[in-house]
Amino acid sequence: MAKMTLAMLPGLMCDAAVWSPLYPHLGRTVSPWVPDYGDLDDLGAMADRVLQQVPSERFALAGHSMGGRVALEVVRKAPHRVTHLALMDTGYLARPAGAAGEQEAQKRHALLQIAKTEGVRAMAQTWVQGMVHPARLQDSALLESVLAMFARKTADIFASQIAALLARPDASPVLSAWNKPTLLLCGAQDEWSPPTQHAAMQALLPDALLAVVEHAGHMAPMERPVAVAQRLSDYLQRGEGGA
Repeated sequence: MAKMTLAMLPGLMCDAAVWSPLYPHLGRTVSPWVPDYGDLDDLGAMADRVLQQVPSERFALAGHSMGGRVALEVVRKAPHRVTHLALMDTGYLARPAGAAGEQEAQKRHALLQIAKTEGVRAMAQTWVQGMVHPARLQDSALLESVLAMFARKTADIFASQIAALLARPDASPVLSAWNKPTLLLCGAQDEWSPPTQHAAMQALLPDALLAVVEHAGHMAPMERPVAVAQRLSDYLQRGEGGA
């Protein structure tokens, strides 16, 4: 049986380590591929890089956090190349106008300042506090895997990715026009991209499968890899022609 290429797009300051815990549980027919965005500072440019480098003309697509935003730009640009779409712990709206949008920018730039003055790992130690299930904050192996992943990136890359996120476009039209199998998944305790946000995406995609993973925060693929992989594997078995 031919293998299905699964393009797995990592989020802010993440790399293949966010996805690798899933690999043993995806089955032998799935071939994972993870891009590197380099120092790109635009979601559309990141999507272009994915489309240029993904090793198959047609592929399944999964995006986590910022990677979900990149996945939506891939679908905006080349929907005919994507067979399945999984959006995890992510969102679809542009940065809000007014005070809410300014508050988001201030929070992101405060973390950037820590990265520039104290180092990326120090920034990650602050960032991770709200990004995993509270019960996992004492899980030294999990936290070290997250901190080490961030530390492989630079403050300049962090600045570029923050700029990309703050300038993110509204992807509502992309979702409304999409009609292929879709999985919407998030951690039940994801405070940054909560289940309500994924339910709002499902309202634009009535046939999408919504999966909420218990005892997980924003980093659900690393926190609960077996549960996430099972949901993803089941979804990939759905035919391209419909839900």
